[in-house]
Parts: sequence; C-alpha cells; structure tokens
Amino acid sequence: MKARLVRIGNSQGIRIPKPLLEQTGLRDEVEIEVEGNRLVICALSHPRAGWDEAFEAMARQGDDVLLDGGELLPTQWDEKEWEWR
Repeated sequence: MKARLVRIGNSQGIRIPKPLLEQTGLRDEVEIEVEGNRLVICALSHPRAGWDEAFEAMARQGDDVLLDGGELLPTQWDEKEWEWR
C-alpha cells in the first residue's frame, strides 16, 4: 500500500488508513523505531500490563512471601532516631 507524506509544520507525517489501524490496534500513542532503513510503528506497550494476573498467580502458588522471612532486625536509626508522633 502506498501513502503520501504530508507537511505538518516543520515535520512530515503519514495518514494511516483505518483498516490498517484496526488490524494493528494502533491508538492515540505509538512507539516509532528505526530498523535499518525502515520505520517501525508499534502500539504503545504498557509497562505494567499483566501485573495483576502475575501477582494473583504468585499468591495462588504461595510465591508472594517476603524473602527476608518477615523478620527485620531493627537498625540503630530505628532504635535511636525514629520517633512516632
């Protein structure tokens, strides 16, 4: 499919046809990378996507316990400098 570059201020842009947008899932924000002499446009990934499911799976497997055993030894700062108000 051919497309034409259009001037947008000092930059240039490209109009992406609706069927391609629907097929790729591109929305408001995208990631653009250069690979060789190509521009690669990808849907913006969400860094924490899937975390809820991963945490639930960890809890089901009992893999969500603190590694230090839950027993923190008080430090000098805890004993001498910390003050509850």
